[in-house]
Amino acid sequence: MADTKELTTRRRRRVRYNLRKKGGLKPRLSVHRSNQNMYAQVIDDVKGHTMAAASTLEKDLRDSLKTGGDKGAAAEIGKRIAERAKSAGVTEVIFDRGGYRYHGRVKALADAAREGGLSF
Repeated sequence: MADTKELTTRRRRRVRYNLRKKGGLKPRLSVHRSNQNMYAQVIDDVKGHTMAAASTLEKDLRDSLKTGGDKGAAAEIGKRIAERAKSAGVTEVIFDRGGYRYHGRVKALADAAREGGLSF
């Protein structure tokens, strides 16, 4: 029987494989969540560098949020990543949920990024 870490790695690989197959050359909006924080990056896999990033660890956001691990924080990160991606010239991305289910905080981040102007 596989342990939790191995199962998570399998899901992450499966998601990324399907993104590469269907996504083409679009930048990837990658999401990572922990119990206490949320992180998002827009990554150009062709060049291999990060074009925009946002997280709940940023000083001004840390002061304004009650906690970094709830849907409100995720929505704020979604808005910020959309704003920063648009300023970097990115409007279309593929959404990499990173092995997490598409609900709760991950869905809140995605919805806020869409409202902010990113299309995926």
